[in-house]
Amino acid sequence: MEKETAVKRNPVIQTMYTSDPAPMVSGDTIYLYTGHDEDGSTWFTMNDWRCFSSKDMVNWTDHGSPLAFTDFTWARGDAWAGQCIERNDKFYFYVPMNKKGGQMAVGVAVSDSPTGPFTDPLGHPLVETGTGDIDPTVFVDDDGQAYLYWGNPHLWYVKLKEDMISYDENTGIVQVPLTEESFGKRTGNPERATLYEEGPWFYKRNGLYYMIYAASGIPENIAYSTSPNPTGPWTYRGVIMPTEGGSFTNHPGIIDYKGNSYFFYHNGALPGGSGFTRSVCVEQFQYEADGAFPVLHMTEEGVSPVGCLNPYSRIEAETIAWAQGIKTESCSQGGINVCHIDDGDYIRVSSVDFGETGPDTFHVCAASASGGGTIEIHVDTLEGPLIGRVEIPATGAWDNWRLVSERVENIQGIHEIYFTFHGAPSGNLFKLDYWRFEAKIEE
Repeated sequence: MEKETAVKRNPVIQTMYTSDPAPMVSGDTIYLYTGHDEDGSTWFTMNDWRCFSSKDMVNWTDHGSPLAFTDFTWARGDAWAGQCIERNDKFYFYVPMNKKGGQMAVGVAVSDSPTGPFTDPLGHPLVETGTGDIDPTVFVDDDGQAYLYWGNPHLWYVKLKEDMISYDENTGIVQVPLTEESFGKRTGNPERATLYEEGPWFYKRNGLYYMIYAASGIPENIAYSTSPNPTGPWTYRGVIMPTEGGSFTNHPGIIDYKGNSYFFYHNGALPGGSGFTRSVCVEQFQYEADGAFPVLHMTEEGVSPVGCLNPYSRIEAETIAWAQGIKTESCSQGGINVCHIDDGDYIRVSSVDFGETGPDTFHVCAASASGGGTIEIHVDTLEGPLIGRVEIPATGAWDNWRLVSERVENIQGIHEIYFTFHGAPSGNLFKLDYWRFEAKIEE
């Protein structure tokens, strides 16, 4: 077992490679949509999008894949950077793909739920110019007008109609002038006079419109421009995040949640990470008084929790603050489960509030077609106090789930909890669906 020397929170997902973050707040929950770099990729091998959610910014629940390129009859591959937005109780996911027999184009999919499944209402692309139609970003203004920006090497926009799946034909597809005043000056590349590269992220704050984007060529940094109007003219404001982190691309996603501002990005920080196997990270920041961004750097520490996990409710096993070794998959009982659990792997959940009473029992739903194994429950650190040990038996099949219960030592207050897994060195000890603690009954 690898010894954890400090509490890491970046990258926010460790069970797979994720890229191109697109955070969205709906109700009291932040949903994080990402690209999915396939293991071992040596190109942008991406077949589906992924969705995760959190109510505390540190524990992220895996909701699987809400959408794949195969859900579009007109697409042949390349599920690249997209963004989802909520409007009129529906969720609209704008995504680029390569067309069958053609180039990249931007499609749209719709769902009644932020976690999908999404379906294609059009049966064809929403917008295409034939000039690198990737990285759509969407925003609904205060007056109800929605805008969709996208593109590399050009920057385009349309005014979406209220149905969010069509656009104003009178305005049509508009090309944004890429001037040095608007997007900064690039040197050494006569074909690209400005710093703008790709990956735009468009929104408004305090009456000021922001265009955040991957900039400066390969390797990329993140820069931004602002405007008093949703369609410009834009004014270049500077670099937000310098080139860092082992990935030659980057992609911004900015959101306000529970009174804080958050900047999402990706890098190559996970083992095996690279420009083709990336991982989403997040930093908290504060705007300057004039709305300017501070310069942000990538960290392993990430952000602090803005809420607590209730251990006495059902917690999906795929709700994770940090993990080593495990994977997730579709569960035979519905939803997602944790799998590929080997000896020495572990899961950490953060900001777990046991209250003043504390627990006396732990319940976990597990399955094992092998010989099973053991879950040890440690507090605060990977090798911290042991409050419980649960023996997971062989259940006869990987889809034969059993609820296993065991008494645990009492503990109060807020803690980090580590589930460490032990068993035969051959691996694949068991799978986990969900867990919960049972509170001690006061006498």
